[in-house]
Amino acid sequence: MKFPSKRLIFCGGSALITIAIAMSGNTPARRSVAFAQAQRQAGTALQMSEQAFKNIQVLKGIPVDEFMGTMGLFSAALSVCCGDCHTGAGTDHPQWEADPPRKITARKMVQMVNAINKDNFGGRQVVTCWTCHRGAQAPSSTPPLDAIYSTPVFAPPDLLPVANPATAGTPPADQILDKYVQALGGADRISRLTSYTAKGTSSLFGEVKADAVEISAKAPDQLATLVHQREGDLARTYDGRNAWVMLPLTVVGEYPLSASAREGAKLDAEMAFPGNIKKFFANWRVSYPTTLDGKDVYVVQGTDSNAANRLIIATFYFDKQTGLLTRMIHYANSAVGRVPTQIDYSDYRPVAGVMMPFKFTYGWVSGREEYTITEVQPNVQVDAAKFAKPVQRAR
Repeated sequence: MKFPSKRLIFCGGSALITIAIAMSGNTPARRSVAFAQAQRQAGTALQMSEQAFKNIQVLKGIPVDEFMGTMGLFSAALSVCCGDCHTGAGTDHPQWEADPPRKITARKMVQMVNAINKDNFGGRQVVTCWTCHRGAQAPSSTPPLDAIYSTPVFAPPDLLPVANPATAGTPPADQILDKYVQALGGADRISRLTSYTAKGTSSLFGEVKADAVEISAKAPDQLATLVHQREGDLARTYDGRNAWVMLPLTVVGEYPLSASAREGAKLDAEMAFPGNIKKFFANWRVSYPTTLDGKDVYVVQGTDSNAANRLIIATFYFDKQTGLLTRMIHYANSAVGRVPTQIDYSDYRPVAGVMMPFKFTYGWVSGREEYTITEVQPNVQVDAAKFAKPVQRAR
């Protein structure tokens, strides 16, 4: 089985867009109550789509971060950017509330997909935009012969099958995870790394220019990444309870993450000090081994303890030989399917006795950043304000 890398669409940090989307399964009202309850526990008030955007006709009661993920899935499924559907997007005078033909069509398409899922799959998101479009603005109705007779490309499902250890030769999840912790330096050394700051560079997908990066981390689960881009700062922060994203050139400059997206940010923060990774998920499963970049890897998947309401699903790829983590993918829910975030790790080096990746790629449906770390200061004092709601720099 081969798990190929996928191209991610980058829309230049472009703005959130205001397509109104119908939902299936949980109604917006019920989802709004659930989001409000979850966010009260986290301590951050959520702004809903109808509060942030104009001309929301159907999709109400959905947090801004889920709306952002939904727009990213549209972009990825059709290989389009905001300007392809929104009047004036990318200019100084966008008309986000306008209704050009493509936006009207998008509403109809999502309603159609929701009806298919409701009528055939009990409201589960089995059919999505990606199911048919696969990166094309118009779905292909005729199979290309070159694709039929060429080497097949396998795209793994979000929920992976469990491997049979007797035939797949896979060790149990505990053994793979224990080897990972040992490969990093062991639980004791990891526990003695209580914080760090790092500097380096980040390059956006399709660009050669590198931007300065600052990373701050504090055990057990606080993390902040700040990228000084030309248009403004990009930031992702998690303070142990609340998660924020800040992007330049957006209608909503910064917004909190909710539900499964917030859990994904928490996982990212805990992976900065991964000695207790086994405790993050109640359920672990080992799928079939595969190869990444020519290396054999074990595939381990963790899921939330409540199988009927998975707040987060994450898949981990561990190098068979070294035991080190080479890839992690976690998912957030959205109105039109799961939103993947993929982080690829490489160039591990020792820092205070703990192996840390000095190169990693952070990819999601609306962008991809390649990071190179040049300096790490372990066990330093880190200001708590680093992990709070980010503030855009003055321009």
